[in-house]
Amino acid sequence: MTLREFFAENSKCALAFSGGADSAYLLYAAKDCGADVTAYFVKTPFQPEFEFGDAVRLAKELGAKLRIVECDPLADAAVRSNGPDRCYHCKRRIFSAIAESAAADGLGLIIDGTNASDDASDRPGMRALRELGVRSPLRECGITKPELRRLSAEAGLFTAKKPAYACLATRIPTGEAIEPETLRRVECAEEALMELGLSDFRVRVRRGAGLIQVTEGQMPFVLENRLEVIGRVRPFFDEIYLDLDARKASL
Repeated sequence: MTLREFFAENSKCALAFSGGADSAYLLYAAKDCGADVTAYFVKTPFQPEFEFGDAVRLAKELGAKLRIVECDPLADAAVRSNGPDRCYHCKRRIFSAIAESAAADGLGLIIDGTNASDDASDRPGMRALRELGVRSPLRECGITKPELRRLSAEAGLFTAKKPAYACLATRIPTGEAIEPETLRRVECAEEALMELGLSDFRVRVRRGAGLIQVTEGQMPFVLENRLEVIGRVRPFFDEIYLDLDARKASL
């Protein structure tokens, strides 16, 4: 099946839209195929402000309908306690909010940007999507992440080279309760480092300290500008560490 065939069969749908490369290309493809698609961006404490900005920008550039849905997964004790199945409960809550909003707009089918390169194992988040009947056209059509980036570049999407960005909850170790203030500190610290030109990195929380993880290519910059890096992160973490085991670059 091709995306054109998928949207010919499913011409009216709601897209779970994060502003990332995957859902951005899917929104473009749906519009290009003539589908009546509405994008739903769910605002939670887990998404940084720049992701929201990218989502709004892309929807505007594509002339796509965009709905903003407010949702607080931390209201769910199973999410806030941050157990091994946190992602399952979080996805259930977020996609249920999308489903409710989409139903009010007369839309029954929900699609998301999971692609053919994504792990198909029984991860908690993937299980939630299956239970809710969410479909993943990119995966169904065999479109991998490298191909998606190539197609995005050909389409002129600014998200073509945008690094994958996992939600802020992933910065906190499993089993450690998630607090809104901790998420805010992580977001601010990462935003401060982005202003230095860093990308595809993480600031993780480890026993109250901030652990900076960068790719191999960015390690020399961080070491050479150590004092400035520390100065940028210091307002948000009293203790700051650099992981010398470079993180693998995102696809």
